[in-house]
Amino acid sequence: MSERFVANKPYLSVCAGIALMLVNGLTACSSFSPAAPVVEPSPVTGIVKHVFMIVLENKSFSTTFGSTSPVPYLTQTLASQGAQLTGYYGTGHVSLDNYVSMISGQAGTPQTISDCQTYADFTATSTTPAANGQVLGSGCVYPSSVLTLADQMKAANLTWKGYMGDMGNDPARESATCGHPTLNTADHTQVAEAPSTAVPLGDMYATRHNPFMYFHSIIDSTDCGSHVVNMEKNLASDLKSVSTTANLTFITPNLCDDGHDSPCANGAAGGYPSMNAFLTKWIPIILASPAYQADGLLIINFDESNYVTTVGPGGVTITFPGTFCCGETLGPNLAPYPQTQSAGGYSLVYGNYGGDQTGAILLSPFIKPGTVSTVPYNHYSMLKTVENIFNLPLLGNAQATGLAPLGTDVFTNAP
Repeated sequence: MSERFVANKPYLSVCAGIALMLVNGLTACSSFSPAAPVVEPSPVTGIVKHVFMIVLENKSFSTTFGSTSPVPYLTQTLASQGAQLTGYYGTGHVSLDNYVSMISGQAGTPQTISDCQTYADFTATSTTPAANGQVLGSGCVYPSSVLTLADQMKAANLTWKGYMGDMGNDPARESATCGHPTLNTADHTQVAEAPSTAVPLGDMYATRHNPFMYFHSIIDSTDCGSHVVNMEKNLASDLKSVSTTANLTFITPNLCDDGHDSPCANGAAGGYPSMNAFLTKWIPIILASPAYQADGLLIINFDESNYVTTVGPGGVTITFPGTFCCGETLGPNLAPYPQTQSAGGYSLVYGNYGGDQTGAILLSPFIKPGTVSTVPYNHYSMLKTVENIFNLPLLGNAQATGLAPLGTDVFTNAP
């Protein structure tokens, strides 16, 4: 079920049957044989030195970028300053599988496509990955041998940092640095927490929107606390100088500011209005930063598109079309599609394994204002692009044959 659909209710897993079939008989494993490194150039390799990523939530391209867009700052003001990617797609439904794909190239598991209601260790079925470095098994938190873009940055002596909205507002739920549930327990950040005497600001942080927390290579590291931090307390000050701005800055707004909840636990409108307000506040701060102005690239994308609701004689049906692009294939840990489940009295229909069309906006000194690209791209394309920019080997599905990274159709002002 779309997490947006259950934003203010306890989540009902729609893939429990699949999960049980795949988990049965699995044995834990912590060692994998990595594929041979692949490195490819980009039009801005060695030129872009600071990448900023902002991930928003659950919106369809047709609504976001329609003629009466409800988020005009993004689709009009910012689009006119940079590039609009009309053919950008998510890689799955619901959220977590998309976030994981953005930084690791790993496709979904039965648990990540259900947002990992239990923050469970990954259980492997093989020490040898499938095609494109896909780790075989089931679960949420990948073994330390499964690498991420963050691990690659660190190994290349480049810096990275994740900024998470509201993380640690309620220290009883999660820490303000490297914040995640206790391993193999229920994730209580699935539902936003309203303001209270004990937590005056409320807590709308969601671990499932923080992909770094699903890799032992990061959460077991002694420097996780300095790399994954509360956004409100740290981002503005870090952007004031090049020396304190990471080469990779990954920003996840809270469940209200990213457009996920509507209305929000704190009484705000949520949805597009809160998203528009967040972007209006923070984008100018990023664009004014010395690092961005010198050699930056700002990526604003959505994790996935929305669902379609129909009401018929048999009740309410929630449909996720699941369209995809760019040669994306079904992850080896998932059952075939289409899939139909029942939860909470609703019929849930997953037409396919993709995340549907969302669109994206990119800004950079190396992009001509008003650029429009119709080339199909997805999260794996974006991961490949960032790895190419920093001259890093390709991870997971970023190394899929024929996958196109962003090219001169986007970087229209590259030297």
